[in-house]
Amino acid sequence: MSLQYDLPKNCKYSKTHEYVRLEADNSVTIGVTDFAQKQLGSIVYVELPETESEFNAGESFGVIESVEATEDLYMVVSGTVIDVNKELEEMPELVNDDPYGKGWMIRVKPLNLEEEMGKLMDSDGYMKYIKTLEERA
Repeated sequence: MSLQYDLPKNCKYSKTHEYVRLEADNSVTIGVTDFAQKQLGSIVYVELPETESEFNAGESFGVIESVEATEDLYMVVSGTVIDVNKELEEMPELVNDDPYGKGWMIRVKPLNLEEEMGKLMDSDGYMKYIKTLEERA
């Protein structure tokens, strides 16, 4: 039985279940996908980096913890963190309630935007990827 997932068309997706959304100022917003939050269950804690932290794509930028598991969060594009969602410190459940809205995690000024975004999946590709994971489970 396949669950239904919210996958906005204006985002790109990684195999580690982070999304990235390009903003009007050419920064990107990063968070975990609807699939990821449903797999994790009730989010109880999110550890995020400080602003001005720099990361390469593929590096861990934080941790997300649920009643079920603790998982690393991975950077999907290289760049500098320009904003962090401080609301998640007090209300980590926002990730469950609204992963693409109030549950966003960080905003980044990317270094290699076009090249790295080109390596990510669109919503259709990510849905196919999720379906293969569910079939294996």
